[in-house]
Amino acid sequence: MAAAPKRPFRWHIGVFLAPAVLVYTAIMILPLAGTLQLSLFRNIDQAQVFVGLANFRTLFGDPNWSLGFWNALRNNVWFFIIHMLVQNPIGVLLAALLSSPRLRFSAFYRTAIFVPTILSFVIVGFAWKLILSPLWGVAPNLMDLVGLKSLFTPWLGKEQYALTTLSLISVWQFVGIPMMLIYAALLSIPEEVIEAAECDGITGMSQFWKIKLPLILPSIGIISILTFVGNFNAFDLIYTAQGALAGPNYSTDILGTFLYRAFFGFQLQIGDPNMGAAIATMMFLIILGGVCVYLFLVQTRLRRYQF
Repeated sequence: MAAAPKRPFRWHIGVFLAPAVLVYTAIMILPLAGTLQLSLFRNIDQAQVFVGLANFRTLFGDPNWSLGFWNALRNNVWFFIIHMLVQNPIGVLLAALLSSPRLRFSAFYRTAIFVPTILSFVIVGFAWKLILSPLWGVAPNLMDLVGLKSLFTPWLGKEQYALTTLSLISVWQFVGIPMMLIYAALLSIPEEVIEAAECDGITGMSQFWKIKLPLILPSIGIISILTFVGNFNAFDLIYTAQGALAGPNYSTDILGTFLYRAFFGFQLQIGDPNMGAAIATMMFLIILGGVCVYLFLVQTRLRRYQF
C-alpha cells in the first residue's frame, strides 16, 4: 500500500503574515511588555529597583493615590453605562429606520449621522465647549427659541452634570459607528427569511423585534465589547474639553486622564512613570477581564442566533 503523500509546507503563509506580526509586535506587544515591567520597579536613589507589587499596594492603599483611582474608575464606569444605554440603542434604532426601503434620502441621512465620527476630538471638544458656554454659546439662545431657556445651566461647569454632558457629546460623535455596523448586519439578513416572515403576516416593527433583532444579536454583542474597550481607553475628549485636571474638581476624571497626570505630571504634580505604568496595567487588566467575560460567557450564547 502506497504511503500517503506528504502535505507541502505552506511557507508562503508565514511570509505574508510576517510583516503584520512584526508591526504588531513593535507597536503593541513590546510597549505592553515594557509597561508591565515598568510597573514592577520604582525609582530609588536615581536607580530603577525591583519592588514587585509595591506600586499596586500604593495605588490601592495610599489615600493620595487610591482616592483618585477609585474616583476615575467610577467615572469611567458611568461614562461606559451612558454609551451602552444611549448610544447603542439609538444606533440600532437609526439602523432599523435607515434600512427601510420606503425611506427616501437614506444615503444622505447615513452620511450626515456618520460624519461626526471622522472629526477630530479637538474640534468636537472645543466646538461643544463654545456651544454650551453661558457667556458666548448658542445653546441659551436656541433653548430660548423653544421656551426652555430656564432649563439652561452651565453643564460643563457643574460637578453633577459635567461628566454626563461629556458622555452625551461622545454619544453624538460616535453614534454613527454602531448605526453603520447594525445597518450592515440588517442588510446581510437573507431575503428568504424576510419573505417567509411576510408570508406569515409578520411585518413592520413586529418583524424587526421578532425576526431581525434576534439575527443581529451577535453584531450588537460585538458593538458592546467595542464600546467597552473604547470607553475605558477614552482620554481625548475629556482632555480637550476639561483639561488634564478633568474639572470641575475631578468630576470628569477618568482612567485615561488619571494615567496622564500620574505618568507625565501636571502643574504641581510630579510625574511618576512607575505609578503611571501601574495604572496603565490596571486599565489593561480591566479591559482584558471585560473582553474575556464577553468571549467566554456572552459570545458562546449569541452563536445560536447566527445564520
